[in-house]
Amino acid sequence: MRQALGAKILALPTPVWVVGAFDQNGDPNAMTAAWCGVDCSKPPCLGVSLRAATYTHGCIMARKAFTLNIPSAAQAREVDYFGMASGRDARKLETAGMTWSQGSKVDAPCINEFPITVECRLAHTAELGLHTRFTGEIMEVWASQDILDEQGRPDMALVEPLLYNPGTRLYAKAGDAVGSAFSIGRDLI
Repeated sequence: MRQALGAKILALPTPVWVVGAFDQNGDPNAMTAAWCGVDCSKPPCLGVSLRAATYTHGCIMARKAFTLNIPSAAQAREVDYFGMASGRDARKLETAGMTWSQGSKVDAPCINEFPITVECRLAHTAELGLHTRFTGEIMEVWASQDILDEQGRPDMALVEPLLYNPGTRLYAKAGDAVGSAFSIGRDLI
C-alpha cells in the first residue's frame, strides 16, 4: 500500500555539490547546494537552484560564472559548514582549511581538495518562485587522478560522492554498483 505525502521535495537522493564563485572583491566563496543536476547534454550543461538571498546568488549574477565541485563523503563536515555559514561574514575556504585555483576557462574558483570540479559559464537563468535556476554550460572538468579508472573516467566507488536526503535531512554516500546502465534491463525489451 502507498501513502500520499503531499507536495514535498523528496527526490532521493539529491547530489551534494559545492558552488564556487568569486565575490565583488575577487574573494572565493563556497556554498553547499543540493538542488542541482543535469540540465542538457548538448551543449553539456549543469544547473543549480539558489535563493536570491544567498551571497552566492549575487556572485554568480555579477561574474556570470561558477564552479560545481563534487565532494566525497569524507568531506561531509566541511561541506555542511559551507551550507551553514555565509560568505558575507566568513572566509569559508580558509576556515575549512581548503585551497582554490583560478578556473582555466571561467571566472570562478576551483576547490582543489574536491575530487571533481566542473567549470561553468552562466548560460541561462530562470526565476522559479523562491529560487533562481542557474544553468551553466560546462567549459572544463577537472578530476583528481586517484579517482579515475583505467579509461580515465571518474569511478563512483573511488569518489564516494556525498548525497543528501531532503526528507530526513541526512547525508549519505553513494553505494555499490548494481549493474550496467542500458544493459541490465535489456531482457525486458
